[in-house]
Amino acid sequence: MKQSTITINVALDEDKVPQEINWQATDSTADTAQNAKAMMLAFWDGADKSAMRIDLWTKDMMVDEMADFFYQTITTMADTYNRATRHTELVDDMKKFAQDFYKKFRDSQEKAG
Repeated sequence: MKQSTITINVALDEDKVPQEINWQATDSTADTAQNAKAMMLAFWDGADKSAMRIDLWTKDMMVDEMADFFYQTITTMADTYNRATRHTELVDDMKKFAQDFYKKFRDSQEKAG
């Protein structure tokens, strides 16, 4: 069996706030670690029937970037759910929610000036 390793390094400031997030995968075509401003990692514990999550973002992650990140994450979660279940009505609902979320964010940004 082939194995792949994903390594995530998080540099913290004195208040334990992420300053830098870097990741690298053994099967990646990238020669060096990749930088990220945010990450979401989830594991499913089948025995406990619960999700375990790690959500981190750096101090320089802007609010508009966070909205983009959530929009894209929700959309790709819908795609994953579709591949796993073929429950297209629920997938459509998830994608509609993502679109509505993003539109409301953009509208609030316009109002704020």
